[in-house]
Amino acid sequence: MVLWDIDGTLLSGGAVAREAFGDAVTQVTGVNARDHGVSMSGKTDPQIALEIMERVGVAHRDARTALPGVLLALEEGLAAQSFRLSDEGRVHLGVRSLLERLAQEPSVLQSVLTGNLEANARVKLASFGLERFVDLEVGAFGSDHHDRTQLIPIALQRVEVVTGRRLAPDQVWVIGDTPRDLDAARAVGAHCLLVATGRFTMDELTGLGADAVLSDLRDEDRVLGILLA
Repeated sequence: MVLWDIDGTLLSGGAVAREAFGDAVTQVTGVNARDHGVSMSGKTDPQIALEIMERVGVAHRDARTALPGVLLALEEGLAAQSFRLSDEGRVHLGVRSLLERLAQEPSVLQSVLTGNLEANARVKLASFGLERFVDLEVGAFGSDHHDRTQLIPIALQRVEVVTGRRLAPDQVWVIGDTPRDLDAARAVGAHCLLVATGRFTMDELTGLGADAVLSDLRDEDRVLGILLA
């Protein structure tokens, strides 16, 4: 099984998501959060929302109470601005053809392991026409758990329910662009390929203990060699 991170790995969506978070917090709490300055890389949407509320001074208890409303407003805001994703963002080099080639491998089940809420993941992938290459019914999302390290077991459970296949964690590859993607893989003994296509450089990712680290995904044969060995 290949589980893809979305933001920074498959694609970059520009400033839309960051703005949607700020607008959602502002709308629900009444506190201006449009210039929140919170780093979003590798985090789940609930985690990001709580960090933004903390940064702009919303009390912890109030933030927990506001969280469901903020996440709903985030989904609605991103969906309303989805046209901007493809206008301002891009699919990373090699991604589209690599997804297509993996989708043609009969032994490979391909989905996502992402901090995005499921609705947001679907919007982002559909904006670039990538959703047809992955089986989102067996993916795991930030709406499933706020802690990324808890997501692989959720995906494996869905695989068993949907397909009847029981996969072990060591049959899973996580592909991501942050140390948090590696943490999720390590938590259950899955494999991890890190790519320096997000905010983290090759130097920052090398030596963390991933099975492989690449600068990008342009060399499709090399990536397939790693995943299908």
